[in-house]
Formats: sequence, C-alpha cells, structure tokens
Amino acid sequence: MKIWRSIEDIPNEMTSVVTIGNFDGMHEGHRQVIATAVARARSRGVKAVACTFDPHPRIVHNPDTALKLISPLRDRLDAMAATGLDATFVIHYDASVYSLTPREFVEKYLVQALGAVEVVVGKDFRFGRENSGDLATLRQLGQEFGFTVESVEDVEAPEGRRWSSSWVRELLEEGDVSGAARVLGHLHRIRGTVEHGYKRGRELGFPTANLCNDIEGVVPGDGVYAGWLVRHVGDSGAAEFLPAAISVGTNPQFEGEVRTVEAHVLGRSDLNLYGENVSIMFVSRIRAMESFDSLDALLCRMDEDLRVTAYVLGVGVPTRVDPQAVTAR
Repeated sequence: MKIWRSIEDIPNEMTSVVTIGNFDGMHEGHRQVIATAVARARSRGVKAVACTFDPHPRIVHNPDTALKLISPLRDRLDAMAATGLDATFVIHYDASVYSLTPREFVEKYLVQALGAVEVVVGKDFRFGRENSGDLATLRQLGQEFGFTVESVEDVEAPEGRRWSSSWVRELLEEGDVSGAARVLGHLHRIRGTVEHGYKRGRELGFPTANLCNDIEGVVPGDGVYAGWLVRHVGDSGAAEFLPAAISVGTNPQFEGEVRTVEAHVLGRSDLNLYGENVSIMFVSRIRAMESFDSLDALLCRMDEDLRVTAYVLGVGVPTRVDPQAVTAR
C-alpha cells in the first residue's frame, strides 16, 4: 500500500474509489467500510484509496481533551495496508482543512486530487467546516461532480452493539483486553521507549522492560497481563515477538506513585532493551493489581503469573531469572 502525505505525492490522472475516516484502532466496523471500498474499486478496475487525518480532529479542536488514540498512526496504517487498499492519503489536519466548506473539501481532495468515481462512507459520515456536510450533502455533490456514494450500514456485534472506537476504549479501561481484541479484530498494542526503572524486578528474578513516558496508544486498566513484547528490527519491518508477563499500574507493593508498563520476557536474562522503541501486545488479563502481606507471598503470586502467562501464550513454563545473569545495565 502506498502512503501519500500531500497532494503532490498523488499520481496525475488518478481514478479511484475513496473511503474517508479516522479509522482509530481499525476495528471491525472500519474494516467493513474499507472492504466495501476495495470491492467496489476492483469491480470498476480503479484504485482503492482511503483518506485519513493526522492529527486526530478531536485533538485539534479540543487540545485539552483526554482523548488518547487507540493506535498510533503507523500501526493504523499497517492495519489498513492489510485490507487490500492500494493507497492511503494521510491529510494533515489543520485550519487549511477544517475551514473548507463541504463543497471545497470534495472538489479539492476527492475530485481534483483523487479522481473519485465513487465514495464509500458510514451512514453517520460528517465533513466540511463545522461538520456541516452529511451523507445527503455528499450525494448532492456527487451528482454535481460525477461520482456515486455508497453508504455502509453500522456493523453490529452478535450481542447487538455497534462496533466502535469508544467501545474499545471502554473495554481497555476495564482491562478487558481480550474483549477489545474481539472488537478490534486484532490484539491491542502500545508503543514506547524502554527506560531505566528501579530494577526491583531484576533483584527478585523478574527483570522488566519499563515504559513510562510518551507511550503511544491506550494503556489498559491496572493489572497483570499475558502478552508479547515486540522488538522492531532495523528498517526492514521485521519484528521479534517475545512472550511476556506484563504489569500495568503504580506498583502498590512498593508504594509506587507513577503509573508504568513493565514487561518481563519469560525466562530471558540476556536482553538489553534500554533505549529501544518496542511494542507491547496484550492477549489476556491474568489478575488485578494488588499488594501482598509479604515478599514471599508476592513472589509466589509472580511465579503463578509466569505459569498462567506461559499457558495462555502456548510457550514453555519458565522459572525465575538469576539476578546475577542479567546482562542489561
């Protein structure tokens, strides 16, 4: 999939079926809309193109909002590439975009830049200055500029709830990462740079990779999780998936105050991850965050966490690491 970040990147004389959205998290509803656009493009023999926005419009219009993107842009683009799109046009969202009337937006981006012969959107699609354009507006402009409009109905889960980014955020806040994965259609992941911590885990036989500042993506609710630490190898896009027990919270056993994500790669003492940008992928929540009456009780629980994590991930059961064998300093 090609990625265009300006109109100048787009080839001349484009002809395409276009879909438009923020696509945060790329959940099942998003995939249904994009799949429709791809199928329509294939039937017409033209390119299938998605338009998305960066930064997210809600963050631009409400900079004090607590909104955290489910997925950083690069992960969103990876998920979009897997749908069969030919290209994604990442429109830098600023006043030059949100000040456009619906007609100006359509003419500039859909008609002149992308040569749209059809536009595929959800039924609640809004666009243009102050979100003044809706599906009816788009259909009227399509008649004027010569493209058709396909509206995709909301996709619902078996229990009748609409797939949505807000639902994903609710589930993640509750720590229900397996439920979030069902809505997303893939494991939820965050990104961050490994930092030095207090090294308590190392002393106990559970060395961890710590993420604290500038984490990209929604961090699930406090608790202990089974998942994967993903190392990104070079510029080739290759990745190394390492099974991990993941702790999210303030570490109440040691009266911590800063909320961190700590990932212990099962059985490994030879990893030096400091300064690396890694991903953490969440598979299942094992238990709530808690404090214990003694250090021995904590260690027994952590040993059990390793066993449960290994079982969930389908890997061999590890033992604690010898603190003297840890190579990272």
